[in-house]
Amino acid sequence: MDKLKIFYEDNHIIVVQKPPNIPSQADKTDDIDMLTIIKQYIKEKYNKPSNVYLGLVHRLDRPVGRCYGICKNL
Repeated sequence: MDKLKIFYEDNHIIVVQKPPNIPSQADKTDDIDMLTIIKQYIKEKYNKPSNVYLGLVHRLDRPVGRCYGICKNL
């Protein structure tokens, strides 16, 4: 995934586009997943030295592409 498309972001939530065929969270395939992508984005943007916590509000199946809301704690 080249660039994360962000629709909205504040201190509590981030809403991004979830492209089709990317899992919502890690699975046994070890394919890159949305939680990992968003965590990396937050870690880089805010120069976080420690782990990033994200709360998965809902899970979209791998083939589905939609707007995707995630709870975050900065």
